[in-house]
Parts: sequence; C-alpha cells; structure tokens
Amino acid sequence: MKTIGVIGGMSWESTLEYYRIINQTVNKRLGGFHSAKLVIYSVDFEEIEKLQHRGKWVQATHIMIDAAQRVERAGADFLIIATNTMHKMADQVEKAVRIPLLHIVDVTAEAIRAYGHQRVGLLGTRFTMEEDFYKGRLLAKHGIEVLIPEEEQRQIVHDILYDELCLSQLKESSRQQFKKIILDLVAKGAEGIILGCTEIPLIVKQEDYEIHLYDTTRLHAEAAVDFALQ
Repeated sequence: MKTIGVIGGMSWESTLEYYRIINQTVNKRLGGFHSAKLVIYSVDFEEIEKLQHRGKWVQATHIMIDAAQRVERAGADFLIIATNTMHKMADQVEKAVRIPLLHIVDVTAEAIRAYGHQRVGLLGTRFTMEEDFYKGRLLAKHGIEVLIPEEEQRQIVHDILYDELCLSQLKESSRQQFKKIILDLVAKGAEGIILGCTEIPLIVKQEDYEIHLYDTTRLHAEAAVDFALQ
C-alpha cells in the first residue's frame, strides 16, 4: 500500500471527511483491521482565506509548495490537495515535488465521462466558478462543458461556504438556496452538478436530488485509495 500525502485544513471540516472516506474505503477493500497509510499536513485556514480574498495568490502558492514538500519529506508516495480552490496552483505545487499529484479536476472528469455527461453545472467558491483553472481544464483536457450560476447566485454560494460551512454552520435556509441554484442550472441544460467545493457535501446530499451530483470530496478520496492500492 502506498502512503497517501494530504494537504488539508482548507477547511478542517472537509479534511475530516477525506480522512473518514479514505480509511473506510481502504477497510472495505482490504477488510480486517486495515486502514490507510497517510501523511497529513494541515494548514491554518485563517492565513489561506485572507490571502485568497486579498488576491495574494503568489504568497498562497508558497504556503502550498511548503506544505507539499513537508508531506513529501514525511514519506508520502503521492499527493492530494484536499480542496478544490487551491488547485489553482496545482501545477506549481506538482513541479516543486518529486511525487505525483492526483488532480481533483481529472478525477471528477473521469467520473463525469463514465456517467456519460458532457455538460455539467459547477458550484464552488467564486474563484473556482469564475476562474479558468477549473472549468478551463475540464473543457480543454476532457471536453466537458461547464455551466455556472448567475452573478448573484455565485455570491450566495461563496458567502455560504466561507461564512457558514467552513465554520461548521449548517442552515436549512442555505440548503434551500443551494437547491434553487441547482435547479436553475438544470433548467439551463446541466446534466449533472459538480459539488466543486469540498464543504458543499456537508449540506447538499444526493438523496435530495434527481440529478446526479458529483461529490468531489468522495471522488477524490476514493481515487486516492485506488492509487494507493495499485
């Protein structure tokens, strides 16, 4: 079994889900008392959040590279970044280490193509929804068209993520706002919906929707187990 390296803490709530899913999946595959071999470096999200909203991505990239190198030195065989937004600097991080990086967009794209979808809606932080590092990679590398919510709805999603979910606040009113936004994306032609922030599955559940939801947290965590057990 390979040792999985995880850069977490963005937020710790979603990193906890990664840890749970990875270990449960390993145990399901191998049985007995098996659990995953893991190295986790958890950042202080306060520092990251401030840099994100001040547009200081160079400084944020330095933090991510330092975290990746710490994980590598600790003995990880490969690396995952346990957040969607910070894949903005995934290419720079991967170049700074000798171990491979399992990219969340590629993992998600594989699931979308397996399901036969070609046009999907994307929910996440404003950075993820609006910038090209995510939806651009889906289109250019995987041929998947991406729809995003309208401006006002993007702000609603962004605010719920930072003001509530990253602080462990789960509100029914926000659950309903997500539902309206998802249904609007479906009306525009989305065949599935990417939950493109690792906190979204805390409040948006597949059983509440007929349309297929791509839970990037679970997809990424399970893909890490696949890679570790190859």
